[in-house]
Amino acid sequence: MSGKDTYYIGEQSLTFPKDVYIISSASVVGKKEGEGPLGGAFDMICDNDRFGEDNWEMAESTLQKEALALALGKADVEPENVRYLFAGDLLGQNIATSFGLMDYEIPLFGLYGACSTAGESISLASMCVGAGYAKTVAALTSSHFASAEKQFRYPLEYANQRPVSATWTVTGSGAFLLSGKRGNVRVSGITTGKIVDMGVKDSMNMGAAMAPAAADLIAQNLEDFGRSPKDYDKIVTGDLGYVGQEILINLLQKQKIDISKVHEDCGILIFDKEEQDTGSGGSGCGCAAVTLSAHYLPMLEEGSLKRILFVPTGALLSTVSFNEGQNVPGIAHGVVLEHVDKEVQ
Repeated sequence: MSGKDTYYIGEQSLTFPKDVYIISSASVVGKKEGEGPLGGAFDMICDNDRFGEDNWEMAESTLQKEALALALGKADVEPENVRYLFAGDLLGQNIATSFGLMDYEIPLFGLYGACSTAGESISLASMCVGAGYAKTVAALTSSHFASAEKQFRYPLEYANQRPVSATWTVTGSGAFLLSGKRGNVRVSGITTGKIVDMGVKDSMNMGAAMAPAAADLIAQNLEDFGRSPKDYDKIVTGDLGYVGQEILINLLQKQKIDISKVHEDCGILIFDKEEQDTGSGGSGCGCAAVTLSAHYLPMLEEGSLKRILFVPTGALLSTVSFNEGQNVPGIAHGVVLEHVDKEVQ
């Protein structure tokens, strides 16, 4: 479709009638993440991964509560001036989100996109602001190593062995405030992913499950916007890890798309593979969210990065589907982020 009042781009992408900016963000992480390569960039690092709570689930709720408080404080925005929240997590019925954010009393859209939730929440928040439905909207998500292990694999007390293909769920929460108020980072477009199922059944190899969805999304974004990989300073996936990164690059090369020079993965960046024993890298909703907030947004704000494609990736499984022998489908959501000079009107 085309026309001056139409913002559909290609098959799966959108731009917005009004400009949308990320005006602030915040990252809160656990001790292990704070000891990694990005440790100096996070807003808050807690030495105790229970965050003062009685159980892991409540600890994850506290992650979200603190991340949103920090993002609001940075932008000098009161909770009552946030029209909507778009938020989610990995736990059943989004309990980290509902219990963590209910005291804010902000209208909530609860989301589940597995580890792609950062991309999904920012996409929907951008659509809301870009269409003029709200002046200020928050997007956030979280994950916690212990709560995720308890739900999807084995409680920590079991001390099970992990294969080298396994990723380490990040304990962290990233929060973002989006607004029409001019800032240094603009959301210039989004590409919404489709569910891609390549028959992977190994819950300990999320990179293999998610890489095909990431490849599908990246190829579609490039086609929709008429771009090539060199039009992005970075193409950033969420948590494919070392195994998934290799699969992604190979899948796209088969389509004659070479992203090897511009691709980075949040799951690879957040941990030191040799020193921290995290297998294939980091994963979880919090992985992409805190890495975007702490690492990529500052570079976009200062202009050392001009345009990136942010592609959080998710594995759409549950304990029920996995125990019933179902495959592990994947999904990815793409967000185009660009540096803007605030002085140029």
